[in-house]
Amino acid sequence: MLCVLVAEGMVFAQKAPPVPEHPWDASSAKQPFKAPPRLFPAPVLDPAKIYTLSELVNVAEQNNPDTRVAWENAKARAADLGIAQSTLYPTLAAVALAGSTRLDIFFGSAFHRQTVETFSPGFVLDYIIFDLQRSQEISISRSTLLAANFQFNDTHRKIIFQVMQAYYRLLDSKGQEDAAEANLKNAQTVQQAAEARLQNGLATLPDVLEARSAAAQTDYELQAAIGATEIAHGDLATALSVSPTSQFQVESIENIKMPDSIADTVETSIDKALSQRPDLMQRVAELRAAGAEVKAARRAYFPTLSIDGNAGLGRSYGEQIQLPGFYSPTQETWDVQLRLTLTLFDGLARENRLARAHADQKQAASSVDSIRDQVENQVWSAYSTARTALRQQRAAAALLEAATESYKAALESYNYGVRSQIDVVSAQRTLADARTADVNARTQLLIGLAALAYQTGDLLYAMTP
Repeated sequence: MLCVLVAEGMVFAQKAPPVPEHPWDASSAKQPFKAPPRLFPAPVLDPAKIYTLSELVNVAEQNNPDTRVAWENAKARAADLGIAQSTLYPTLAAVALAGSTRLDIFFGSAFHRQTVETFSPGFVLDYIIFDLQRSQEISISRSTLLAANFQFNDTHRKIIFQVMQAYYRLLDSKGQEDAAEANLKNAQTVQQAAEARLQNGLATLPDVLEARSAAAQTDYELQAAIGATEIAHGDLATALSVSPTSQFQVESIENIKMPDSIADTVETSIDKALSQRPDLMQRVAELRAAGAEVKAARRAYFPTLSIDGNAGLGRSYGEQIQLPGFYSPTQETWDVQLRLTLTLFDGLARENRLARAHADQKQAASSVDSIRDQVENQVWSAYSTARTALRQQRAAAALLEAATESYKAALESYNYGVRSQIDVVSAQRTLADARTADVNARTQLLIGLAALAYQTGDLLYAMTP
């Protein structure tokens, strides 16, 4: 049997790849490896519906597994708090003891066998009356729960911003695609005008070829924009935790009203971040937990007072060799002990725990200072980026308006023979660049404002997207 077991272990044991130059054959594994099914099925989006940003944020918050990870972590920390609070109450257990003892007792000139069987049901009470460490253990668990709750909120903040970024990138890609389609129509209009003038003898073949080249270039850019839109669509679907093949529609960036200014000053934005950023509040809660650890380590030097006891009924049966057996009457039994414990020496364990708690507290305090500096810098950077994006959006809108008028005037002048083919193509390219800049500036402004709300923590408290 031993040989069979050893041989089976050698046959079915997992082995390392035999050679380094080839990948390992996964089919040799005893059990096939594949991704398990989703714990919660992904929602089905309506392909005919135009989803707003707030609706997609709701889908992500309900469906993204990261929120469930943080939620279950918070629930576990809440259970830890309940465990810590349970030490304030006594422990009561019901017991039933049964035993059998056989001894040879020396009596007179011989050993006499004696058998005693007992059965005792009862209750056991264990209660710590006085222990200063329990309150600090509860404080530690309560602060840890707060940290987990803030982490849960921060997970939502990150998911909201992740969806907003993917959403605005999709709007940017769709806007670039729409701009590329408009550019293609303009280039085709210029091409048709050049070919018409060539037939009338008013243009040369190089002019027509240049117009055709410009139209082909614009069509090439349109195809690239279509591909970018498909990728951005998949990125947004991934942020929603749905399949990238899911079909759904989003609103056009042209329908989103651009803000005229930033509501708060940079000082107000920094103050908001310092008061409502969940990751900063999480570090503050961890600092409080570290402070409770220090108090708990100090209170280990104090004595503890506890009471232990048991009470119940007992009945025994005994017999001796060559003598009849005998049942004892039912007896009431109880035992109570009041214990005062003071540890005098434990190999400097308490001193080392206190030193470790002090070090952890200083580390947590330094961590709070570090993240505070990071938060202030992040808000300042996001505010500057949003303010720059606001100015760029205004400039891009003015550029688009001017380029549109210039293109119309150049095309009209070209049809009257006043402007050359080069002037029209140049105006058309300038208009294409202006459309691209306008869409990009709109997107950068929306992303910049979203980033500012993300850094200040307003994403968790905003009444509207």
